[in-house]
Amino acid sequence: MKKNRLAAVTAVAMAVSMTVALTAVAEEEKTFTVGFDQDFPPMGFVADDGGYTGFDIELAEETAKRLGLTFVPQPIAWDAKDMELESGTIDCIWNGFTMNGREEEYAWSDPYLDNKQVFVVAEDSGITDWEGLAGKIVEVQTDSSAEAALNENQDLTGTFGALQTVADYNTAFMDLESGAVDAIAMDIVVAGYQIEKREGGFVILDQEISSEQYGVGFALDNTPLRDQVNEVLKEMAEDGTMAAVSQKWFGEDITIIGASEEAAAEAVSEARE
Repeated sequence: MKKNRLAAVTAVAMAVSMTVALTAVAEEEKTFTVGFDQDFPPMGFVADDGGYTGFDIELAEETAKRLGLTFVPQPIAWDAKDMELESGTIDCIWNGFTMNGREEEYAWSDPYLDNKQVFVVAEDSGITDWEGLAGKIVEVQTDSSAEAALNENQDLTGTFGALQTVADYNTAFMDLESGAVDAIAMDIVVAGYQIEKREGGFVILDQEISSEQYGVGFALDNTPLRDQVNEVLKEMAEDGTMAAVSQKWFGEDITIIGASEEAAAEAVSEARE
């Protein structure tokens, strides 16, 4: 009798243990973990209250909500993004992530934003074009699209006094302000935001290094989630949500996923109120 009772207790304990384990797995599967650079405003960064915010963060959070998933923003070192994705630590890379030149490396969402790589210099530097960068120190973020574009243009970089890398663009702007460097190569979307935030003092050179598009990058074998996110992005474009988020961060709708003019106008009007 005691053996039977012991067996019953053991069976119940095992059942409870399995239930807890399955529940934990189920809860884990309900998350949407987005890898991003927390020093990349306005796409993703640390807000004054210590939380994470930005254009891409808002889009990703709304996407998770519409998919019935718990949004988990996961800051990553940008040069470790592939390792984070391959290990399963994150579900995708969503943070001003350039598709061009990486088409075969990830399962991409549809492009949602156009972007250009440009140079930023101090307003009083006297530098007005690429010729003015000869002999100057230029800074760029490690493993960024700007770095890749410059590496492909040795005729230009060969004229620099030095091309050096930095971990993030906040640091790059501090270096530019202090005079430690003469120019920054970076995304025009981010450059415009940084200049406005710092209330001027810098200018963007007219010539562009390269043009590109932003997308959400998933592991190559994770096309099911990629497809789900794609459908939500289209839905947000059609109902004007994407236009409204763009209006909030950029003052206009610069997204490239099609939306009905009526829905976009209505959403933008609400965002302004």
